[in-house]
Amino acid sequence: MRVTVEDAVVDLPEEVSVLRAVRAAGRDLPALCHDDRLTPVGSCRACLVRLDGRVVAACVTPAVDGAQVSVEEEDLRRLRHDAVELIVSVLPPQALEGDGELARVCRALGIGPEAAQGGADRGRDHSHPFVHLDRDLCIACGRCVRMCAEVQGTFALTLVGRGSETVVAPGTGGPWAESDCVACGGCVDTCPTGALTEPGLPPGTQVAALTRTRTTCGYCGVGCALDVLTRDGEVAAVRPAKDGPVNRGHACVKGRFAHGFLRSPERITRPLLRRRSGLEPVSWDEALDHIARGLRAAVTEAGPDAVAAITSARATNEENYLIQKFMRVVIGTNSVDNCSRLCHSPSAAGLTAAFGLSGGTDALEDVERADCLLVVGANPVEAHPVVGARLLQRVLRGTRLVVADPRAVGLATYADVHLRPRPGTNVALFNGLANVLLAQGLVDEEFLRHRASGLPELTAILAGYTPDRVAEVTGVPAADLVAAARLYGLAKRPAIVYGLGVTEHLHGTDGVRTLANLAILRGAVGTGHGFGVNPLRGQNNVQGASDMGALPDLLPGYGRVTDRVARERAEQVWGTRLPDHDGLRIPQMFAAARTGALRALWIVGEDVCATDPDTNQVVEALRSCPLVISQELFLSETARHADVVLPAASWLEKDGTFVNFDRRFQRVRPALAPPGQARTDFAIVHAIAAAYGADLGCPTPAEALAECGRVAPMFAGISHRRLDREGAIPWPCPDPEHPGEAKLYLDRFATPDGLAHLAARPYLPPGESPDDDYPLVLITGRRWAHYNSGNMTRRSGTIELDPSDHIDLHPADAPRHAVRDGDTVLVESRHGQATFPARITEEVTPGQLFCTFHFSSSGANALTSDHADTVTSCPEYKVTAVRLRGIPGGRTAAIGQ
Repeated sequence: MRVTVEDAVVDLPEEVSVLRAVRAAGRDLPALCHDDRLTPVGSCRACLVRLDGRVVAACVTPAVDGAQVSVEEEDLRRLRHDAVELIVSVLPPQALEGDGELARVCRALGIGPEAAQGGADRGRDHSHPFVHLDRDLCIACGRCVRMCAEVQGTFALTLVGRGSETVVAPGTGGPWAESDCVACGGCVDTCPTGALTEPGLPPGTQVAALTRTRTTCGYCGVGCALDVLTRDGEVAAVRPAKDGPVNRGHACVKGRFAHGFLRSPERITRPLLRRRSGLEPVSWDEALDHIARGLRAAVTEAGPDAVAAITSARATNEENYLIQKFMRVVIGTNSVDNCSRLCHSPSAAGLTAAFGLSGGTDALEDVERADCLLVVGANPVEAHPVVGARLLQRVLRGTRLVVADPRAVGLATYADVHLRPRPGTNVALFNGLANVLLAQGLVDEEFLRHRASGLPELTAILAGYTPDRVAEVTGVPAADLVAAARLYGLAKRPAIVYGLGVTEHLHGTDGVRTLANLAILRGAVGTGHGFGVNPLRGQNNVQGASDMGALPDLLPGYGRVTDRVARERAEQVWGTRLPDHDGLRIPQMFAAARTGALRALWIVGEDVCATDPDTNQVVEALRSCPLVISQELFLSETARHADVVLPAASWLEKDGTFVNFDRRFQRVRPALAPPGQARTDFAIVHAIAAAYGADLGCPTPAEALAECGRVAPMFAGISHRRLDREGAIPWPCPDPEHPGEAKLYLDRFATPDGLAHLAARPYLPPGESPDDDYPLVLITGRRWAHYNSGNMTRRSGTIELDPSDHIDLHPADAPRHAVRDGDTVLVESRHGQATFPARITEEVTPGQLFCTFHFSSSGANALTSDHADTVTSCPEYKVTAVRLRGIPGGRTAAIGQ
């Protein structure tokens, strides 16, 4: 539609407000109660304009085709002035200081500090480490309340009081720190007055005077765009970018506030070398010389395959590319792997087998358009909060939701149907859902005829997975299974989102394949009437590390090392012959170290002693290996066992790119210099290569990505320069003019025959099952305030929000094991033991326990087994048989007190 604002004509889409029309015309109009991300309420009356002769609040009035809008008439100016002056009259003078929104509006309207006559001390609440409230500055606009409800979905805030005494408050009453707030910071971002602030930006801060750096978050795989504000070489604050391609102005506690680790006195700032007395500081030259001599000795004595490297999903694409290139070109081995081995390697294998490529099928924006969400083995509200919040908003607006997860957490509390299968029974569950789809005719026959293969074989095996039989195996009531299948089967636009609860199993790849079957049966992948199968990646660059070829069997772009064409293309670019056999996977590396076959192990940014399963065996491997190199921020448990520790830069100190969970490349830019003598992983790899006598080329990250595009054509169209201009580009992107494919397989699948492949996979039991000696099943995972091993978050303010680990057990199990809430308990498995405070909760089901691996002192992964996915070697973190033993006198404060 076309609207005239004063003398400017603007073209607008349907169903937009007059406020948007005015701003599209380049006119500045105050709107103190308005945020484009929120439902308009029109309460402040600061945006009054004249629409076709009527005075209206622009934010809540729809624009209409042909309308004439007046903004600059004197009576309108006076009305806006008076409305804002009335709001300001009850505030103290400091409300007009700084460059906050209210202060800017007042200056524009000619309202000076003398208009602020308020002086009542309504008090402050600084109990929370990240969100501070000054009630005297609150104008009860409600933006923070709506932000918490409409964007975050936590509903932690409300307005209390009457008239001019109305202020924001936690909905639970009491101090902010004891509320339901999850510290996303959205309330701080939207507050127009400075009533809500964060410690790094107190009221009156001149934000415009700070240095602003746009980068991509280095925590989970969502890929939030962040603006890092710095002063004098320190981070003052991190704000979500309102134009962020994925997060759209939203963030979570980790990306927003967990940057305190940068200033931790525990940062490693000099290389460390093991002497008789332990690890001692040395010069870079000495450390590099020791590494080079150790690598040469390993290759000379036992060949190139005596050296292995574990790269980091937190490192940039360019760093991962350079590390795998060093291993293949300089050392001559394919023994390079990354932590996707421990989480989403079954996704890569399963999705590739089903569809042809190893990434999720659709963009988050498409998933949000689904009318039915099937969320499986994932708790995005805690592990991927921005995605979790956006999916929750869709559910609150009517999208149907099926959750399959043993625990009642996050989105499960909003589900139309919540399936709670026994851990390790996913394949039976997915086969049962497929059985119902076929039995009730809820499949896309035309899609199956023309775009899929394997239906006869699948139909035959599904005959044995009736709802009643599946109920016996999984514990899911048959009626619930049928209801879930019908919701997914009758949806016009279904989407599947899944997490580590699908992959981290003995038969994780089978789980991905049988889950993909559901989308294929419905014709909901590679079409316009469905949004496919989408894994939520755990770490910021777990997708990119694999994309770059940091895998023992795959080159950059997923060409197999055994494939002559893919290998010759890499050889042509790199100018050398490459090994043509698979290298060692991470578990095989540790096994080889224990036997003496592996002589040097280079670990980049991974605390394998905390995050890998069967910790005792990992420690033995590190002790057995003659040369262990650890590249780290802190002296982690792994670094303590290393022979050389190299100080590395964090994600806030790096240049390069990450790839997020829906395959988008985005830029990473340094906001700070690394502390002391710390270097980026990119610089360290070059330094090790030089010490070894090799030149890797690619002197800059931009050149490394460009070279990767020559090795892997699917990335050829992506460059730093283009990303700086466009913000985000999904792969595949074969040339600079290609926009990238956000939605895959619209023309054909990437399999050799161009078809989606259904998988006939039987249910097989997990590696461990409860018995009389070990009667409980342990599941491990994450909680909202921490990330992975906790090396960064435990050194940030988030430790105040979640200061210790605990193990969850059901109220029915507590008396059987003589455990009270808050008791310290000893958890034992066939592999080790760990100690936790107990938390009694109905979030878990009877017979099951849950804990995280965020606190290395708890030793959660001393419990987990070496059982691993039969296809990819991904560990079975989600099923460990354990028992509980009380500790005499072991009583701690009740959890949460």
